[in-house]
Amino acid sequence: MTSSIVMHGIDTTFLVQAELREVPGHAAAMAWLDQVLTREQQPAFALAPQVLVEFIHVVTDPRRFARPLDMTEAVDRAQHWWEAREVRPLQPGVESTRLMLQWLRDHRLGRKRLLDTQLAATYHAAGITRLVTLNQADFAVFGVFTFAVVASSS
Repeated sequence: MTSSIVMHGIDTTFLVQAELREVPGHAAAMAWLDQVLTREQQPAFALAPQVLVEFIHVVTDPRRFARPLDMTEAVDRAQHWWEAREVRPLQPGVESTRLMLQWLRDHRLGRKRLLDTQLAATYHAAGITRLVTLNQADFAVFGVFTFAVVASSS
């Protein structure tokens, strides 16, 4: 990977926005995605497995969406992202787990911040410095990321 490549760590919020037409900002997310894929060398994105688990959980929930995905379609879409040539799959490891525990202590984060903290630590330990998310405030606390501006969630 050369220094001119900007790799974006994908958060679940963006993945949901990009995959479900009923989510506000879907068209803008797709336009941004097309722009990044046209401009950047491959891979342009980093993806951790916990994002896929949360994605499947969210997009299959009929309380959240008028047209949720069925389990098969959700898994198929998650697998497509995981295996895409534009995506660098990442795994949490010893270093990221140590960092997650340290950040939980340092920032006095509670149980509702566990998954975001694990994701942030996974990306940071892999050298990812830019995130694509609709919840910038959830990750800004760590002070190590910049954020892609895609679309408003409203």
